[in-house]
Amino acid sequence: MKSRDAAIRQKRFVVEDCKRRLGQIDTMIEEFSRMASDLEHEIAAEKRRTGIEDEKHFAYSTFARAAGQRRDNLLVSVRDLESQREAANAALEAAVADLEREEGRHGRETGSGPAVAPRPGRLAS
Repeated sequence: MKSRDAAIRQKRFVVEDCKRRLGQIDTMIEEFSRMASDLEHEIAAEKRRTGIEDEKHFAYSTFARAAGQRRDNLLVSVRDLESQREAANAALEAAVADLEREEGRHGRETGSGPAVAPRPGRLAS
């Protein structure tokens, strides 16, 4: 019985850990997307300030070029995090299913089913 309780506690811990990881990934995605958007606005402002839109122009702003590269790197990171989020979601679903199975086994063993088993030959009411 104690080992069953420990197993359930461990599975609950795994579920909570998966939820925490999923929350962290979502937070990072939001933060990186916001940072990329901010960089996009800064790049547009720099292009307006210098009057040079062509990235291949010799006088194109070094700041705009560096900010563009940083924005691109952030967007790649967002795509990677989205694939990690899918994997974390799958892990969470598996952990929840595992916890439910363990709790179901524990419930059957502790008798949380019917209080009194019906006698053979009699109808249960």
